[in-house]
Amino acid sequence: MTAGSENYHAALGSTARRQVLDALLDSTEPLDATAVAGRLGLHVTTARFHLDQLAAAGLATRRPGAEHRRGRPRILYSPAGPVRDENSREQLIQVLARALAREDETGAESHDAGRRWAADFGAIPAQDPVPGLVDVLERIGFGPEVDDGRIRLHACPFREAAREQPQVVCSVHRGLIDRLLEPTGTRPRLLPFVEPELCLVELESSGAAMSR
Repeated sequence: MTAGSENYHAALGSTARRQVLDALLDSTEPLDATAVAGRLGLHVTTARFHLDQLAAAGLATRRPGAEHRRGRPRILYSPAGPVRDENSREQLIQVLARALAREDETGAESHDAGRRWAADFGAIPAQDPVPGLVDVLERIGFGPEVDDGRIRLHACPFREAAREQPQVVCSVHRGLIDRLLEPTGTRPRLLPFVEPELCLVELESSGAAMSR
């Protein structure tokens, strides 16, 4: 399961489900639905639903408890290995963003870094740049969706670092998008966190049609 997959983003599309995953990541041992419900103040049925959705998306593993008892066996959940790796990666990104923020208060250097990053993805078609931009954003893990002249970003892979240090993280993304679209004549505007789990890219084009 990769961060760019549809199931991955669907599984994390709920704030409550992300909190359930965080509870698994924060625990030193596997948890059952009752334990998760108690930690988050959820009904146990709701906790079990979110846990099963995470497991179905490959973000958590489940196994029966080792104890022997009558009735339905207790199911224990743990974060999947790739999720632990991604959590460590997110922590590293936050540390780096804090360090950069002390040297880049205006975000100018971060914006330039994003422009340099764009070279890793190559040029996108000038005649119809939106699908090319969407493809890059999908590859990075933003979960993009074209919607009436805008691109909705549902799953920023650097969300926690961006919330804490937007002048660094969002400026990098702004520089990336600006440079990718610069040769096409399309002018983008990145709007971070228009909703708690949503950012927008507004596009002003000289005639390119919005399509996917």
